Amino acid sequence: MRLPPITQALLITNVLLFLLQATGDSALITWFALWPLSASGPIAAPSFQIWQIITYSFLHGSLAHLFFNMLALYMFGAAIEGFFGSRDYLYYYFVCVVSAAICHLIFVAWIGGPPVPTIGASGGIYGLLLAYGIYFPRRTVMLLFPPIPMPARVFVTLFAALELWFGVTGTASGIAHFAHLGGMLGGFLMIQYRRGRFPFGRWR
Repeated sequence: MRLPPITQALLITNVLLFLLQATGDSALITWFALWPLSASGPIAAPSFQIWQIITYSFLHGSLAHLFFNMLALYMFGAAIEGFFGSRDYLYYYFVCVVSAAICHLIFVAWIGGPPVPTIGASGGIYGLLLAYGIYFPRRTVMLLFPPIPMPARVFVTLFAALELWFGVTGTASGIAHFAHLGGMLGGFLMIQYRRGRFPFGRWR
């Protein structure tokens, strides 16, 4: 299947930046990972910068992290881009990325903790997952572990419930669960906007 242009560009950009990360250039994390609002320091030290609410989504912590995010981007992104069109898909994806970053920053500021960076495309991916479940609810999606097929809407509901449970209970620490939920929230608001369910009218 030929990938639509925005999904293809996102895949290529994420892979190329991961290869650049693999050279050991720590400046990428210093400048472009998402640092908490509490992080501060001299200009060359890790600190929050406004562009990080987008750039963090192009960095990944491991090959497995990159692989699963890009697999989901391939599985869900192409279908959503075909449905929305490339321009609206691009808007949708980055609204999810930004809303994920904002929710994560709010959560980290609320609970406190050490100033550690957040990276990964998962916020945008969870927004795509939500859209897939809403627009293609009966399509079958296969879990990887364990390999269980289920309708897309069940798959999305399961993942949202798990992320909420993990986030509230602190289970599976080291994962930005509220960023994932924030990506879904941004996606939901954009879909409501698209459907004309806000006072400012329809997306198209």
